[in-house]
Parts: sequence; C-alpha cells; structure tokens
Amino acid sequence: MDANFGKFFESIGNFFSGSDHIPWCDTNIIASIEQEVAEAASDEEKGQSLMRLSWALVHSKRSEDVQRGIAMLEASLAKTSSSPLQRREKLYLLAVGYFRSDDFARSRQLVEQCLEIAPDWRQALTLKKNVEDKIARDGVIGIGITATALGLLVGGIATAVARRN
Repeated sequence: MDANFGKFFESIGNFFSGSDHIPWCDTNIIASIEQEVAEAASDEEKGQSLMRLSWALVHSKRSEDVQRGIAMLEASLAKTSSSPLQRREKLYLLAVGYFRSDDFARSRQLVEQCLEIAPDWRQALTLKKNVEDKIARDGVIGIGITATALGLLVGGIATAVARRN
C-alpha cells in the first residue's frame, strides 16, 4: 500500500515538474560538430555531419541553437527527396525542436507524421507521450490559474458588497 502511495506522489511530482527523458546537448559538442561540417571532405560526409549537427542543435539548452536546428531541418526537408528513413529522422528531430521551443501542437503533428512512417518507433512514441503530457499539464495549470483569478474576482466583489452593507 505504501508503495502505491509513493508511486502516486511520484507521478504527481513528475506531472508538475514537467520532466522529460529527451537528452540535452552542450555547446562544446555543437562546436566540435560544426568544425566537423567545415572539414568534411565529401558531400556524403558533409550530409552526415549536418544531420549530426541538426540533432545536436535541437537537443541544445539554448533556444537560439534550437531555432537554428529547426531552420536547418525544415530547409533540408524542403529541398531534398529523402528516403522514408531519412524523412522519419528529420521529422522526429523537427518534432524535438518544436517540443524544446514549447510549440507542442506542431511537435505533436510532426511526431504523428513519424509514426505514419514507422508506427512502432519507440523514440517517436516516447516523444508523443512527452508532448501529450506537456499539453495536459499546461491545460491543468491554465485551468488552475483561471479558477484562481475567478475566485479572487468573486472574493473581491463579495468583500466590496459586504463593506457597502
């Protein structure tokens, strides 16, 4: 029974902390991959390095990096006809970028496109769950803020009426 209470309170804590299990990437790694892109000898090496750079950028803690990664991925999707596997990877990384940018609706839309290509892909399923959890959490917080504001307004009106009498 105590274990059930522990799990319950842990799930509530996770709900309000908004923790996700998507990895982060630091600026040193991004810098080394940017150098790798600059030193690429062939178009194939450059393409692979650009894909790693896109991954690193959308997983960065810096919003400027995330936005740069999103722009790179969108340009890459628009200009090339990728294989389904490459398209799936790019869509997933875009979904991560939009998730990190708090654009959960766009992230969910992109992860759904990933799952159309590969319905059993664990990473996409995990991201989808994280997106839906964030949307639900933000909705609950929004409702709580609205209810609090409404309660304060009603309380203020009640106090004003009471003072008048």
